[in-house]
Amino acid sequence: MGKSPSYFIVESSALPEIFLKVAEAKRLLETGEVDTVHLATRRVGISRSAFYKYKDAVRPFNDMLHGRIVTFQFLLKDEPGVLSAVLNIFAQTGGNILTINQSIPSNGCAAVTVGAETSGLRIALEELLNQALEIEGVLRCEILAG
Repeated sequence: MGKSPSYFIVESSALPEIFLKVAEAKRLLETGEVDTVHLATRRVGISRSAFYKYKDAVRPFNDMLHGRIVTFQFLLKDEPGVLSAVLNIFAQTGGNILTINQSIPSNGCAAVTVGAETSGLRIALEELLNQALEIEGVLRCEILAG
């Protein structure tokens, strides 16, 4: 029986260039910008053998979380309307909230964990986090699990 794979979340700037090029080639194929592996690999400047070697091991974080239940954690100021504004982002972008857990506020802040199903999301998860950070009273937001 084979060993099950291990996964890491790594910032793209820390990855070897080949992984980024494989991801770009896959994107070109998925969006229909090119219709063959030959054209995709030629455009990004890698060999087809390198593409086939890594194509199943490299995928954007968003692709891994699309259509799954994702747990978000927010640190919010304990002020009226802040949590409501965060929840509105989910409503406006197609996120389906399944759970909301809030700690008792201390030092004027509360930790809020939101479990959401993301298959209906019309924006990237990173964009959802960016929109949340723009809300006055949102001190931190991150994805805990997916």
